Amino acid sequence: MGLFSQASFYTTVNHLKDLPKHGGKEVAFVGRSNAGKSSAINTLANHTRLAYTSKIPGRTQHLNYFSLGNQDFLVDLPGYGYARVPPESKRHWEGLLSEYLQSRDELCGLVVIMDARHPLTKLDENMLDWFAPTGKPVHILLTKSDKLSRQQATNSLNRVKSYLAEHFPLCSVQLFSSLRKLGIEEAEGVIAGWLANHHDNGKSQ
Repeated sequence: MGLFSQASFYTTVNHLKDLPKHGGKEVAFVGRSNAGKSSAINTLANHTRLAYTSKIPGRTQHLNYFSLGNQDFLVDLPGYGYARVPPESKRHWEGLLSEYLQSRDELCGLVVIMDARHPLTKLDENMLDWFAPTGKPVHILLTKSDKLSRQQATNSLNRVKSYLAEHFPLCSVQLFSSLRKLGIEEAEGVIAGWLANHHDNGKSQ
């Protein structure tokens, strides 16, 4: 049984005042629109329709909560960087996103989704910059790695690794493919470690 195998929809939040009070921990997923975030969540949960995969990127404009059991939650955050969204919607969700990421105590780590063919866009770098002051860990999934040859995928991974080592030492990174179901165990291991660490800390306090 994987960490995400019991994931089930819990609630949708459009305003910070509505964030659930649950006493557990949260792991958030974020990524540039069209980087494959919904597909990655569905693959980890082994559930084809858990996260909504839209034909129009940028449709997730709320914080969608999925219960993992044991008072832990996966939070699917709005995609960023898609232009065909009304400016007022964009402003609203960027405010929601930044406030949530920078001030949510229950958040114990952030999974950033990047397309392995185009990692570290300016928007991706901005997201890492934004989150770094929290001191919380980040794990990057380089999705759609099946669209690259093995050599290209390795080159992409190494490029991101060297960038992180220099700029964001708290970040880790791996290759991931929803299509080929590659990288699931590695991703689960990282996220399970974050959650376990927090539960242990809670017991020892």
